[in-house]
Amino acid sequence: MSSLAVPAALAPRRAWHTDLPVLLVAVCWGASYLAAKEITTARTVLAVLVLRFALALPVLALAGGRALRALTGAQWRGAALLGLVLAGIFLLETYGVVHTSATNAGLIISLTMILTPLAEAAVTRTRPTPSFLGAAALAVLGVVLLTQGAGFARPSLGDLLMLLAALARTVHVLAMSRLKAVQGAGALPLTTVQLGTAVAVFAVLSAAGGGPAPWTVAAGLGARQWAGLLFLAVLCTVFAFFVQMWAVRRSSPSRVSLLLGTEPLWAAGAGVALGGDRLGALGLAGGALVLVGTAWGRRAAG
Repeated sequence: MSSLAVPAALAPRRAWHTDLPVLLVAVCWGASYLAAKEITTARTVLAVLVLRFALALPVLALAGGRALRALTGAQWRGAALLGLVLAGIFLLETYGVVHTSATNAGLIISLTMILTPLAEAAVTRTRPTPSFLGAAALAVLGVVLLTQGAGFARPSLGDLLMLLAALARTVHVLAMSRLKAVQGAGALPLTTVQLGTAVAVFAVLSAAGGGPAPWTVAAGLGARQWAGLLFLAVLCTVFAFFVQMWAVRRSSPSRVSLLLGTEPLWAAGAGVALGGDRLGALGLAGGALVLVGTAWGRRAAG
């Protein structure tokens, strides 16, 4: 037996102590779609994004100051390039959630778990297993049903934007794994540079006439809206990042990924219970198929 093995009597308890914070991150991420929807309009998307990440960025930069200074020029450039992709993801997601329900947003974005292995298979010229293809087909059918509500109709603009966001997330994941410039860089400085780049993009777009200025929006927020903004900045960004780093060291990436994969379930729960979303029979069936398909696909891809 390894000297690092955990005694059988203590293992479940220690595993639970690690799993619970990760599960809380999934809950926060699931609720983030509803929070973003309640504090954002089509005109204030850029301002809200600036405020959200400008609040989180100093904490990350302070925590990773030494690691940031250790980055090479190539790593800075690679991280900044990834930050441009990340900015696109947040723009698509935030505009998307403004124009669709929080439930639809959380379930459609979960297609990233299906799209990423498919894209990776295409890049590496490998054939996905029949089991994974079946899971992908099930998840896609679920999205088709989900976006129809009580009857067949054209998907909303928000649904299409969330689908594009899922595609952009796939590009981001593949770029992080294949971009040689950032290989060897620590997770904390890499994330900090990416978020800094994204904030710069949002600020430039906002200054160029993309809606009201961030400070104008901040001054007009009420107590409930500020609570939502702080929830997005503190719990969904800073807390989530540090919990992931901590949990991967104490558990396994597969276990952490499995727990974080429950995000769409919490998004649907928050949308229905707190946001007043009504899916209809087709929507409920579609949401269930998305959850089953992504869970099945995650296991098949592993």
